[in-house]
Amino acid sequence: MIAPAGSVDRIATALLANGLILRGGFNFTPGETPPLGPSAAPAKAVLLVGQAGAAPWPQFLRWREKQSGAIANPLDTWSCEVIGAVAETFGARAISPSDKPYLPFQQWAMRAEGLKPSPLGILMHPQYGLWHAYRGALLFEQELPIEAAEAPIHLCDACAEKPCLKSCPVEAYSAQGFAYQSCLAHVRGANGGPCRTGGCLDRNACPYGTAYSYPPEAQAFYMAAFAGL
Repeated sequence: MIAPAGSVDRIATALLANGLILRGGFNFTPGETPPLGPSAAPAKAVLLVGQAGAAPWPQFLRWREKQSGAIANPLDTWSCEVIGAVAETFGARAISPSDKPYLPFQQWAMRAEGLKPSPLGILMHPQYGLWHAYRGALLFEQELPIEAAEAPIHLCDACAEKPCLKSCPVEAYSAQGFAYQSCLAHVRGANGGPCRTGGCLDRNACPYGTAYSYPPEAQAFYMAAFAGL
């Protein structure tokens, strides 16, 4: 098991080698039922791992080029390998948002960074806007020196125009929620080319964090994964 002193900084440095960053964390409190840690005892702390912008994209592409065959979910596989290696080094258990039964990653993220959802459901970050993601988490069986997050200004509250709700040709996002089937049918259909190649039009319409927006090839990759193309 790692010693708490200085461990969080060392983990952050290890993740940066692959373009990943720590996205906050917290110690579980008495009365909670946390997931199990590396030795199957209840975890006492969690650190979230993710990305800002497309920083991991070059590392992921280099890894993918080295694979001998097709992989069903290559980005998830790469993320699990990278985060798993860091977990092994630092005596943690690595978990993924795709693991079943699903763990409350979005609730953990809101708790760890004080973020709130945008109208698109993606958490709004004060610096990255909608251009960030959570790729996994590290569970520890000892508490870590983690400062409680202060809730940042929720940028969506200051956005009167809400262009993120006006750019989708099939109005997939509304006050009623996400019309998943309408979005999927459009992306797969004859008129979905701009979405397939350039990403979600609603997401791209958001004025915040545009310096971190994913490049077109990354957005096309994510959209293809969403649509099963």
